[in-house]
Amino acid sequence: MERYKTICLDLDGTVYKGSQAIPESVAFIRTLQQSGIEPYFITNNSSRTALEQQKKLEMLGVETTEQQIMTSAIASAKYCAQEFAGETVQMIGESGLREALLDEGITLVEDGGDIVIMGIDHEITYDKLATACLSIRNGAHFLATNGDLAVPNELGLVPGNGAFIELVKASTGVTPTILGKPQSYMLEFIQQQSGASKDEMIMIGDNYETDILSGIGFGIDTIHLQGGVTALAEVLSKAEVPTFMFKTLAEWNN
Repeated sequence: MERYKTICLDLDGTVYKGSQAIPESVAFIRTLQQSGIEPYFITNNSSRTALEQQKKLEMLGVETTEQQIMTSAIASAKYCAQEFAGETVQMIGESGLREALLDEGITLVEDGGDIVIMGIDHEITYDKLATACLSIRNGAHFLATNGDLAVPNELGLVPGNGAFIELVKASTGVTPTILGKPQSYMLEFIQQQSGASKDEMIMIGDNYETDILSGIGFGIDTIHLQGGVTALAEVLSKAEVPTFMFKTLAEWNN
């Protein structure tokens, strides 16, 4: 385990569930920091800014900086700036996505955008979805921060951004480009920032279809944690299994 210098942790279901911290994960993070390793936190949740995410972690007993947080909104904004420079963006989402796009100097419009990008929106309406569908039918590029069909909170699994993407996809017949996990854009940006080799990186998460596949796809080691989205039996049935499988991160040193 000593070879890992860039340790990437999923948030929802790995560090916390909704508003409740996972004690073993918080203790693990503190142990890492005491040994001189500042982990990176990766989330498909595009609703919060990096600062807002930092504040939530602080409330749950985890100290970190904005620079150690990578959200699907940040990755999506960087992608838009690189691949569609100068084009307008019409978004469904919350402050995390809006601020990430504005930070990249992207022009936002209410309708008729060159690009439609969808992130989680807890105030989603029929009109927002209809306007997005109309723009996509008129030729707008269709992007999404993530395709998570369900996300964990303290009550259980609730609809994620992917559930609403499926509605727009079904209506328009257009499949979006996904920028969050299981794609590896966030891990790629983190590698650029940290300067680590892939042999020195590891991805930790509870969701095989997002966390683990993003690590496998990027070519780094992975840890699956039980008790989240993907049950252990399902993980063991996969053609490609994680490097390690733990009940909690308390097992890291065992």
